[in-house]
Order: sequence, then C-alpha cells, then structure tokens
Amino acid sequence: MVSIREARFPHDAMAIRGIDTSFSTDVVYDVETADHSISLKPRRLASPLRKRFPLDDLDDPERPWSHAFVADAEGTCLGFAAAGFGPWNRRLTLWHLYVDPPARGQGVGRALTERVLGLGRDLGARHLWLETSNLNAPGVAVYEALGFQLTGIDLTLYVGTPAEGEIALFFSRPVV
Repeated sequence: MVSIREARFPHDAMAIRGIDTSFSTDVVYDVETADHSISLKPRRLASPLRKRFPLDDLDDPERPWSHAFVADAEGTCLGFAAAGFGPWNRRLTLWHLYVDPPARGQGVGRALTERVLGLGRDLGARHLWLETSNLNAPGVAVYEALGFQLTGIDLTLYVGTPAEGEIALFFSRPVV
C-alpha cells in the first residue's frame, strides 16, 4: 500500500536521495519550429542513452520549491515530488517528480501528481507547469499520460550547463 505524505526535512532527505532518478531511452525528440508552431519529432538512437537527474537542492535553503511529498510504502520511499507556487500568475511549478524504477508503471507518479494538483487547488493555482529535456522521452510520455501538453521550448536554457546541447521542453496542465 502506497501513501503520499508531506516530506519531512531533514528526516526524509537520505531516503529521497536513494531514489534512482535516471532513465534510459533509445528515442529522443528533435524539436522543429515553423510558422509559429512547435513539434516534437521522435528520433531513434543507435544505442540507448542513460541520464540521471540530480537532486542537489534538498538541503538548499534557497531552493525554488516550497512543498514536497514522498510516496511511502511501509517505510520505503518510492517517489518524490516538489512544487512551488508563483502567486503573480497563479502557476504551480513541478520542480521534481521521480519514481524509483521498481515502482514505475504502478501509479506512484500519478498519485504524487494528484497530490501536487490538490496542493494547487488549495493555493488557487491555475496551471501545473514543468520543464524537462528533449532527451527525456520516457518522461514526456508520462507527462502526456498525466494530462500535460507541450506549451513551449527554450533552445538556450542549458547553454553553459552539463546539459548543454539539450533543448528545454515546457509542459503544462490545468489545475482542476
């Protein structure tokens, strides 16, 4: 039985760090823009790519998120979500959504997202917004299954970072 609860810091930090935040894919998205439109075109890779997302802001007092949740099953942390609210545009930003690989495909990500959406309703948010990379085809599939739609790109967000060469994809869904 999985329960979603508020994360307790610093108590939960070690368990959250234990989540495998990596993904493997043999498909990435090329981004095409034309006539004021954006489209993602899947491209198969010759060999699978593996990437791990860092969780380096758990102990940062200036982290961009203010609310965090864990998916817990009998004391085992199966997933983590963190969000922050922007009152000026009533946008709730999903900064982290990770599910440990053995628990993927079992509704843990959906349960975490539903909890974040509940937070959004409580705060009066209009949309839940997130950013990911064009390399994260598995994540894009999950976000689309959770009701998110592509709302924008940034060709320069990752310039000068370890993700240089990747393209930032922005997704959003209404908070209803």
